[in-house]
Amino acid sequence: MLARRKFLLVLLPVYFLIAAGVYGSCSPARAQETEQQAKTFIDGLAGDAINALTAPGSTEDERSQRFRQLLNDNFAVKTIAQWVLGRNWKKATKTEQVEYMNLFEDLLVVTYVSRFSSYSGEKLKITKTAPTGKSDVTVFSSIVRDDSKTPLHVDWRVRVHKNSLKIVDVIVEGVSMGQTQRSEFASVIRQNGGKVEGLLIELRKRVSKSA
Repeated sequence: MLARRKFLLVLLPVYFLIAAGVYGSCSPARAQETEQQAKTFIDGLAGDAINALTAPGSTEDERSQRFRQLLNDNFAVKTIAQWVLGRNWKKATKTEQVEYMNLFEDLLVVTYVSRFSSYSGEKLKITKTAPTGKSDVTVFSSIVRDDSKTPLHVDWRVRVHKNSLKIVDVIVEGVSMGQTQRSEFASVIRQNGGKVEGLLIELRKRVSKSA
C-alpha cells in the first residue's frame, strides 16, 4: 500500500482542499459541460507533467522550474497551504506565515521533481466523472503499472476557480492527501508546544535534505 501511494506522488504531488461555491449554481447542461472540462483537464495535466519532468537532457534546475510553473498554474497553492495549516494559521505571525508559504511550495518542488526520476511509463486512465457537493467535480481514474495487475485508484477533486479549473484534493485509495498533510502538520506543531516555529524548523530540514 505504501509503495502504491508513493507512486501517486511520483505522478503528481498534490494536497489540496479549497472552500468556494460555483458548481452548485450551474444548470444541468452547464454541470455536464464542467464535468467534461474537468476530465479533459486532468488528462491533459498528467501528460503535461510527464512531458515537462521527464524530458531527455533536462537539468534538475530546469525540471524544478517547469514543475513550479505547473504547480502554480494548476493548483491554488497559497489557499491550499493555508488550509493544510488549519487553525494554526491564525497563531502564526506575519513573518511565520510568509516563510511557511515559501517552504510549503519549495518542499513540493524539491521533493517531487527528484521522484519523477523513477517514472517508468505508467499511464493514467480516466474511468468516470461525477458532481461532488455543491462546487466540485470528481474525476475517477486508475493508474496501471507494468509490474502490477492491480490498478492504483486515484480520485481528483476539481473546482472552477477564477474562471479556470483547479485541483482541490486528490484521494488515493480512499485517503485524502490534503487531510493527511493537515493532520501531519498539526501533529508536528503539537509536539513542539503548539508553536508554528516547530513546523517551520521541520520544513526547513525537509527542503534542505531534498534539495
